[in-house]
Amino acid sequence: MTQTALRTEYPRPQFVRAEWQHLNGTWEFEFDDERIGDAAEWSSGNHAFSRQIQVPFTYQSKLSGIEDTGFHDLVWYKRSFTVPEEWAGQRVILHFGAVDYQATVWVNNRQVAYHEGGHTPFQTDITLALQAGENSLVVRAEDFSRDVTLPRGKQYWKEDSASIFYTRTTGIWQTVWLEPVSEYYIRKLKFKPDIDRNEIQIRTFLNQAPAGCKAEARIEIRFKDEYRAVTTLSIDHAEETRTIGLHDFNDHSLGRWWSPEHPNLYEVTVTLFVDGTQADKAESYFGMRKIAVEAGKLMLNNRIYCMRLVLDQGYFPEGILTAPSDGDLKRDIELAKQMGFNGARKHQKIEDPRYLYWADRLGYLVWGEMANAYAYSEEYVRKVTAEWQEAVERDYNHPSLVVWVPLNESWGVPNILIDKRQQRHAMAMYFLTKSLDDSRLVISNDGWEQMTTDLVTIHDYEWRREDLTERYSTLERTLVGKPHRRELFVGGTAYAGQPVLVTEFGGIAYKKSDWEGWGYSGADNDEDFLAKLADVIEPLLQSPHVQGICYTQLTDVEQEINGLLTYDRVPKVPLEHIKQIVAGQSR
Repeated sequence: MTQTALRTEYPRPQFVRAEWQHLNGTWEFEFDDERIGDAAEWSSGNHAFSRQIQVPFTYQSKLSGIEDTGFHDLVWYKRSFTVPEEWAGQRVILHFGAVDYQATVWVNNRQVAYHEGGHTPFQTDITLALQAGENSLVVRAEDFSRDVTLPRGKQYWKEDSASIFYTRTTGIWQTVWLEPVSEYYIRKLKFKPDIDRNEIQIRTFLNQAPAGCKAEARIEIRFKDEYRAVTTLSIDHAEETRTIGLHDFNDHSLGRWWSPEHPNLYEVTVTLFVDGTQADKAESYFGMRKIAVEAGKLMLNNRIYCMRLVLDQGYFPEGILTAPSDGDLKRDIELAKQMGFNGARKHQKIEDPRYLYWADRLGYLVWGEMANAYAYSEEYVRKVTAEWQEAVERDYNHPSLVVWVPLNESWGVPNILIDKRQQRHAMAMYFLTKSLDDSRLVISNDGWEQMTTDLVTIHDYEWRREDLTERYSTLERTLVGKPHRRELFVGGTAYAGQPVLVTEFGGIAYKKSDWEGWGYSGADNDEDFLAKLADVIEPLLQSPHVQGICYTQLTDVEQEINGLLTYDRVPKVPLEHIKQIVAGQSR
């Protein structure tokens, strides 16, 4: 098996408890192509599996130790674990960061969880299933590799990757872990900043409402190790809300607001007391940040802001969807910032929370995008809306995340131009997202064929400078431009003064390896690549009305060689040369 370092970093950085235990590492593993595991009661933990796998890497990846890219849609995992003695008397929660696509979980032959959705977390209280000493944990994971109505992102439904589609993932691909909690514990926190009123709204959610006891939450807020607020909240219900004034903005300033240029964060400690005894304690953070549209202008913290984004697929040569290490997630952001980008459109992937943590810490805007399906059905609607709600819930607190993208390029709604149901689905996804989070901007269908939307976003892979210059010279020409012969609006909607951004363009293929690949246009050498990069970026930056861009793409991915970096993150040309172009300073 391939030897690899364990993913041992804390997996939920927006809500941290001191005690926890990861279950990553070597597990027993089995393909179940003949689908005999259920009848043979593999869930009991008594069946010996013939393989081993390194969790959290899927069997298709090199880092899993298996590296088999064939179709094996039903797989089983097994391992044993022991609960630390110091956790005695507490409840034990089992967490899964993500399992693609359906997961059933047993502890000591007792089913404790079932979850559907390949990109979002789930957890379950396993206390009643535990026994003294060693415990058995079995996971049955089922994928549906050929189902094009499944929310899958860039995972190809054919065996070999091609064009813009990549290797599939099946099974566990994010951290598995345990943590102890008391009878009453903090289930989650939600932060909603208001920079205009200098306030932070904090919502605390307990696992259950206090019954026959006195519960209080002590909230401590610090900025650069200085206390800014300390308050105690009496808790009578499972959910409580407290708005706290932060009386430290006295210069209208950027001094404590969050932005890519100044990624200021407030640290928060919430301690739960039940009948005077500490029952739980969690560490978190928030950023005072506002994203809005005012009079047709895209605003960050009440100032006009130009987004210079890069399309980021979030794939890795040896881990596929799973980064080999936490440092790899951080490094992708650092490289993008060195090239002059202030954010990323995280494309067709609900990314590891550790990525958003580093975006928060380093100062990097993120567009959160659903992993879409490709065909429409009623079952697709059920699945995509359920998983999308979980994604919005998981990432709500990250200040770096500023835009939600539930649909991209009519994936999942291929007949939206004429099909009223698909138009209504796009509208429903827009308003559903707004109902869950009214603090961020939402795009109904990124690229084209949009219904109600906060931003008008255009995908345009034209590579001729003169054509781009003409198309984006006036708003009128842009709105009738029809790149890729697609309408910008459908279903009776029309442009209503929203900011215009070009959110996919470029895609210049430049071969810096010994294998052939694919792109939207091509370059022959370093000089040609930089010239063509300037040809597609400069007309958009010079447009009088384009308020943001997203260049395709950060890295090569498998057969796609249109990255600014190779697949293993080696710059194709000096980063400072790219930065001059992205910043509009190349001439």
